Amino acid sequence: MTLTPKRAQDSLVQMTELVLPNDTNTFGNLMGGRLMYWMDIAAALACMKHCSAPVVTASVDNISFENPIKLGNVVHIESKVSRAFNTSMEVHIRVWGEDPVQQYRYKSNEAFMTFVALDPNGNSRPVPKIIPDTEEEKKLYDTAMSRRQLRLILGGKLKPEDADALKAFFSI
Repeated sequence: MTLTPKRAQDSLVQMTELVLPNDTNTFGNLMGGRLMYWMDIAAALACMKHCSAPVVTASVDNISFENPIKLGNVVHIESKVSRAFNTSMEVHIRVWGEDPVQQYRYKSNEAFMTFVALDPNGNSRPVPKIIPDTEEEKKLYDTAMSRRQLRLILGGKLKPEDADALKAFFSI
């Protein structure tokens, strides 16, 4: 079965949330777990747009919190499939906070997540390839294989010596 490749831009999801008291910690900042929950939803939606199938989270890369998002601020989450492999998709997620009173927008964090598409029986199924158009999409696409191989090594599914895309980083 040959699937028609799709443009990365066609998977774009933009999600907006308001930080309410129940979303914050004792410092009045958005709890990291709540943000990760919203990021997971946005990323899953991008993957479902891309593959037209249900998906499950396979992995979450490092999430660094650059700037806290305060109570009453707005959270903007943008997710887009950066590369599709056989049955899995890597998603690039960017998060900004916005102070709606001061009308100031700031970067909060960025991350990569991986999802697997499922067939009606709950088994993995093939997904369409990605066509990157912009320079940023091409850069994310080109570097995705290294990130994937690192994930597989850390997950015990690939031996380091078999990670061809990573060898250039470690060869002398």
